[in-house]
Amino acid sequence: MKMLFKRILVIGILCVMVAGIISCSVPDDENKLTDITPGQSGDVKSFNRDAYNMKIEMIRGVLEKYYMGDIDYNKMTEGLYSGLINSLGDPYTVYFSAEEYRKFSDTTNGNYAGIGCTVTTSSDGYAEIVKPFKDGPAYNAGILPGDIIYEIDGENMTGIDLDTVVTKVRGEPGTEVKLKVYRRDTQEYLEVVVIRGNVQTPTVEYKMLPDGIGYVQVTEFDKVTETQFNKAIDDLTSQGMKALIVDLRDNPGGMLTTVVSALSRILPKDYLLIYMEDKEGKREEHFSKTTKTVDVPIAVLINGNSASASEVFAGCLQDYGKATLIGTKTFGKGIVQSLIPLGDGSAIKVTTSKYFSPKGRNIHGVGFEPDIKVELDPSLKGKAEIPTEEDNQVQAAVDFLKTQIK
Repeated sequence: MKMLFKRILVIGILCVMVAGIISCSVPDDENKLTDITPGQSGDVKSFNRDAYNMKIEMIRGVLEKYYMGDIDYNKMTEGLYSGLINSLGDPYTVYFSAEEYRKFSDTTNGNYAGIGCTVTTSSDGYAEIVKPFKDGPAYNAGILPGDIIYEIDGENMTGIDLDTVVTKVRGEPGTEVKLKVYRRDTQEYLEVVVIRGNVQTPTVEYKMLPDGIGYVQVTEFDKVTETQFNKAIDDLTSQGMKALIVDLRDNPGGMLTTVVSALSRILPKDYLLIYMEDKEGKREEHFSKTTKTVDVPIAVLINGNSASASEVFAGCLQDYGKATLIGTKTFGKGIVQSLIPLGDGSAIKVTTSKYFSPKGRNIHGVGFEPDIKVELDPSLKGKAEIPTEEDNQVQAAVDFLKTQIK
């Protein structure tokens, strides 16, 4: 699999998308799958191709002879491919049909037609709304953080992987998608009709707080984030910033190259930012590349929905003592997926390696602990927007940074 991680892609998914996924795309000119055959690794040697093909034909024959309904052979074939992947039991390894892959690729560019929110997998396996984007379709329809997507257009989403949920809520601008959501706070099911729209993911917002403390909120690390993040840091620096808060709460991840760029804007050139190791122990390293640095005290806000690329960012700065992490423990996504096109428009997103912080920490299933633990005030949970002056976690970061400003 020498082609993996040559040119980047996603560490996390946006929504409508998804918490915690590191993945990278494989350029078409490197997608040489003709040499990947049974018997190359693992238990594939035990695969009996003749018996497999024979049983598929037997099942098809039985269905054609006895099944009373209509048979959609295209759907049957796609279901077969998905079943092969689902048998692994890995929620991060997913088969994309051609249509699903196109929608997935559109989303990672920061522009898509959908409902406008970020989504993660809840502890009980459902798609959970993390944040509806302000003035986006979901926001305007009354969707709130913490809502569980229970049904989409009447189809139950129990046990459905997050990427599939994402593709189902997306569609043509102006079309309706009917959601049944479960609201934990009130313990009720609500039916909501959302009008899909063209959504540009708002990835970076920033402002100067009192006492010269800059505040930068990054909602995900996608293609447009690199320019937006650099602009925010440059602008705040020009205003005489004395300290910096980077808010990564509810940030599900994004692109590897983008988080590397963001870290490069803060740390000196040639610092190790992240490294990955595949099943054969092959190591790939990423270093900071620019000469600009941020030489002020930094606090990074994190919570249980800070995943993947967010954890790369937070863990790296924590390792170097460059930032203090404030909030609650992160999601714990420390494995890497590679996005591999199959040549017919479809693709597989497959777990291929683990990633590590500069000091060698892999936090998959564990997460990064904050240096200063601060729970969000219960009265603020479930709100679509929280002003910084009312946000007790932001104010805890402000109070800490005041003690660090020289």
